[in-house]
Amino acid sequence: MSEYIEGKRPVIEALRTHVPIEAVLLADNVKRDALISDILRKAKAQKVPVRTVRRGDLDRVSARGSHQGVAAQAKPFPYAGMGDILAHAEAQAARTDGRALIVVLDHITDAGNLGAIVRSAEVVGAAGIVIPNKRSAQVTAATYKSSAGAVANLPIAQVANLKQALERCKKEGFWVAGASEKADQTIWDANLKGRIALVMGNEGEGLARLTQETCDFLVALPQVGKTASLNVAQSATACMYEWLRQNERA
Repeated sequence: MSEYIEGKRPVIEALRTHVPIEAVLLADNVKRDALISDILRKAKAQKVPVRTVRRGDLDRVSARGSHQGVAAQAKPFPYAGMGDILAHAEAQAARTDGRALIVVLDHITDAGNLGAIVRSAEVVGAAGIVIPNKRSAQVTAATYKSSAGAVANLPIAQVANLKQALERCKKEGFWVAGASEKADQTIWDANLKGRIALVMGNEGEGLARLTQETCDFLVALPQVGKTASLNVAQSATACMYEWLRQNERA
């Protein structure tokens, strides 16, 4: 099913962050103001087709009814397979004396959090991201924005069963580390050298029981202040950088 990005400024932002766009749709009676001119200019530069349609057609595809006479039809995101992620990790390990990182997200539901995690994962050199294909945030225009376009540079796999995906990682020589407040050790004390599959839990519930039981060990971030915890994107970034720190010093 296509995702439609509605409104002048959201469409401009989608084109600016290079969300893959099938076509820009303009209502036949839309006023050609400065924002529309900017959309047309950006679409032309990126060779995105612009189609004139009846306003009623935009009304039918509009989820919020706020299209302002313009919408962009996003292309479906090209998800990778689990085998692609593992192959990328194997190539990464071969280049880096055996280190590789796969980030597994246990039903993260916010597209902005997903994008922020992807951005950090790409920056630290992770091999890929694994997400469930149900009850989980998917890659949307919001993900492109929050990842600063990093989703275009890092493979993301959708899987039907996270437990099976983690077991497959183990067979390929990965240690599975789950981030959890219930952990007995901080991430500073854990051994994150080599091949690690880092599992981050849902924003509200954390790691699911079955996921937690599949992990080889659990880690927690050190905490001094009174705030309950960081959000999942911040926590994931801190954990990924600790993996990078340990492996850079290896």
